[in-house]
Amino acid sequence: MVKKEKTRYIAFRIHSTGPVGWHNLRDAVMEGLERWLGQFGLAMAKVSLMRNLWDAKTQSGVIKCSNKYVDGVKLGLALICQIGDEKVVFHTYRVSGTIKGLKL
Repeated sequence: MVKKEKTRYIAFRIHSTGPVGWHNLRDAVMEGLERWLGQFGLAMAKVSLMRNLWDAKTQSGVIKCSNKYVDGVKLGLALICQIGDEKVVFHTYRVSGTIKGLKL
């Protein structure tokens, strides 16, 4: 019997000089995490940006990942300093095992 791997949801907010679009965000996050974790680490972390939880007004969203890679994903996000032409700072403010637990 195969055990289901546990996941975690990381709520984040972006502080930037201007608005950040969804596609630029997705590309920058995946590239930044691949630089930090490597291709194998990114595959093992099972990172997924939740598009339905991205709020362009508040520049906040949720990333889903494996529970074993939460710290690596948070650190990888912190290392991203530019998305497109915008300077950015990622602020991860909550981690939960369920989306409801994030209290968005």
